[in-house]
Amino acid sequence: MNELYFFAAVWEVSVKIDFHTFVPSLCGRMEVFMSRKFLQSGLPKAVIYLLSAISIAIIIFIFIFVFYRAWPVIKASGLSLITTGGFDSQIQNAFYASAAEPMLNFGFLGLIYGTLMTTLIALIIATVIGLGAAVTICEYTTPKAAAVFIAIVRLLASVPSVVFGLVGIITVVPLLQSIFTDKFELFAAWNYAGWDGRNMLAAIIVLTFMIVPTVVTLSVNAIRAVPDAFKETGYAFGMKKFRVINKIILPSARSGIIAGVVLAAGRGIGEAIAVSMVCGGLGILPTASMGFVNFLAPTLPLASAIINKSEAMGAVSVDSALFACGAMLLIIGAILSIAARAVNKSMRRAAGFDD
Repeated sequence: MNELYFFAAVWEVSVKIDFHTFVPSLCGRMEVFMSRKFLQSGLPKAVIYLLSAISIAIIIFIFIFVFYRAWPVIKASGLSLITTGGFDSQIQNAFYASAAEPMLNFGFLGLIYGTLMTTLIALIIATVIGLGAAVTICEYTTPKAAAVFIAIVRLLASVPSVVFGLVGIITVVPLLQSIFTDKFELFAAWNYAGWDGRNMLAAIIVLTFMIVPTVVTLSVNAIRAVPDAFKETGYAFGMKKFRVINKIILPSARSGIIAGVVLAAGRGIGEAIAVSMVCGGLGILPTASMGFVNFLAPTLPLASAIINKSEAMGAVSVDSALFACGAMLLIIGAILSIAARAVNKSMRRAAGFDD
């Protein structure tokens, strides 16, 4: 009997609910949420926005964390941080300084010089070689040969940087040492003895071979993205193949090529392992009277300084100095990205693509 009363009560409550309005409303909301249009456009868009926000938050966190840890050295050194040298002796003094009186005055000019010169020269050489290789692959080889060449280039791009450094130590360093053995006396100006071929020139050579695959790969993609109608129009006007490449293909692929060069520059600036194995490990400032011999002197880029001096970490001043190196790399990378976007926008405006 109690069970009958229970079912009667449930039926009475259910009858009072207006299923004709409640259920369709609930189902309608679920249908809108799970509709095909939302799953195809709304949901991916929301995921992309979420991932973008997370990426931006991570980048902001990295900047804040690095600059927070680098602030003691930046505050103590001031402008002299980028206008003076002597980092090698300063890092030693900082390591042996007492915790009560930490050594916080540093000069990164030698490191900045090594970073910019090594990356800039390697980037120029890699751009010339990479762009020429990309044009050759796209315009002067058969499709089968082009596929083989692209596979080789992508394989080179996937080689770990430590392998490039090892090859540099085995081949490049002994080669430079054998070529310039009669130039040892020229290094008396730097008070540096025992030169063994680890220098800026070796770092440039190794870094060039590291970033060439990046330039080649992105340049090939940019050239292949140029519509065939553009090239056919040039040929229809009687233009030779070289002129079509120079006047039509390369200008049309300019944005992709610049992206490849910027990406290669970013990798070159931030490369630490391979360069630190062949650079010599001393942040020496150039001497104008020495000319080309400056390239035969040891150097120490910012990224390599973090690797080479990391064994001294533990002292507060050393930690802050190495984080200051990282902060300098972040600033250089940001400036490079902004400058590349400005140059690309200026070129597109000059070509009439943008207002």
